[in-house]
Amino acid sequence: MSAQSISILILLGSFLLMIFMRFPIAYAVGLASMFTLLYEGLPLTTIAQQMVKGISSFSLMAVPFFITMGVLMGSGGISERLIALANAFVGWMRGGMAMVNVVASYFFGGISGSAAADTASLGSILIPMMVDEGYDADFSTAVTITSSVEGLLVPPSHNMVIYATTAGGISVGSLFLAGYLPGAILAVSLMIMSYFISVKRNYPKGAKFSLMVLFKQMLSSFWALAAVLIVVVGVVGGVFTATESAAIAVIYSLIVSVFIYKGLTWKGVWNALGECINTLSIVLILIATSSIFGFMLTRLHVPQLAANAIIGFTNNPIILALLLNVILLILGMIMDMAPIILIATPILLPIATSIGIDPIQFGIMMILNCGIGLLTPPVGAVLFIGSAVSKQPMEKIVKATMPFFLMMIVTLLVITFVPATSMWLPSLFK
Repeated sequence: MSAQSISILILLGSFLLMIFMRFPIAYAVGLASMFTLLYEGLPLTTIAQQMVKGISSFSLMAVPFFITMGVLMGSGGISERLIALANAFVGWMRGGMAMVNVVASYFFGGISGSAAADTASLGSILIPMMVDEGYDADFSTAVTITSSVEGLLVPPSHNMVIYATTAGGISVGSLFLAGYLPGAILAVSLMIMSYFISVKRNYPKGAKFSLMVLFKQMLSSFWALAAVLIVVVGVVGGVFTATESAAIAVIYSLIVSVFIYKGLTWKGVWNALGECINTLSIVLILIATSSIFGFMLTRLHVPQLAANAIIGFTNNPIILALLLNVILLILGMIMDMAPIILIATPILLPIATSIGIDPIQFGIMMILNCGIGLLTPPVGAVLFIGSAVSKQPMEKIVKATMPFFLMMIVTLLVITFVPATSMWLPSLFK
């Protein structure tokens, strides 16, 4: 066995071993890289150099700002207004509260950019409300956690910024635009399944549709939804960069939450900032340690070897596209979202581009795959949050989620094989 093969075995073998031993991802990535560095005879100062290099990026400064924006808006009384707006849109249908759940997640995702925040915030309100109206608790939880994945696709999403930085040369504005239509397709597919289940179980309808109520709720929610317009229109229109737009959005969110909606006191703002620091510390340590891991992967030519191995398996672009999705789905079952983006992008993106998949389209595919992974054991963070909020056993929730998983896979296949779903809006605004 060559020295390069041994180094690759040490890097990937120790990483996988620590993952299955339930090491924190950041430790597993960092230690695996350190073991390989020692075998290669490289100085350990390389670790510090690569960690600093990994987080020394102007584009990555948008991540803490978007996280802060989401926490401020989520804590400032936004959730109730978005639920009321969604109810005015679709609450009149059979299984209306399930439809409200899905649509509210689409709106809230554009503010929080986080599936976990969506589940914790909207779920704590909607799940008890649905149960009180006669919906089964496991069904209510399943709708909540699956629809929360919309928040990863609908901009602004800090995971999109991480992908754009990792992929290199990807326009954050184009990536933001690319997420709207796939997010809407996912929402519609979940609503279709919710409707069929609601008819079968005879779940209730809501109040009749009223244009006046809809207009009133749109006015009430205007200030919340305007935050998304500031970010997306500003970035796409070239008024400012993603980082600058995120900073402006934080100031705007603070003003709206404290002075307009008055859902936050200054003490609440301080607590929200503390929550941001906790989240951001996790994200940045992952980015920093993944930078070392990526450095070792590149040094050992792992992306090229992996690409050659996969392409050597078959040259059929359809099978290769399916294989990429399967790999990402499997990774999603054992790893969290940020490390998958950071580690898998340099390996899989060249394969995707070789079969004609645009980097922006592949980014949307990756984010949806990772979103599905958040709902699957053993790592599924959103599944755990949904179980905690609803106080339902995970086994029961997983069973109730299966029909929605099917619709998510269908949506994933549409995004994979119909490029226009993710590329139409970016190409239109170019």
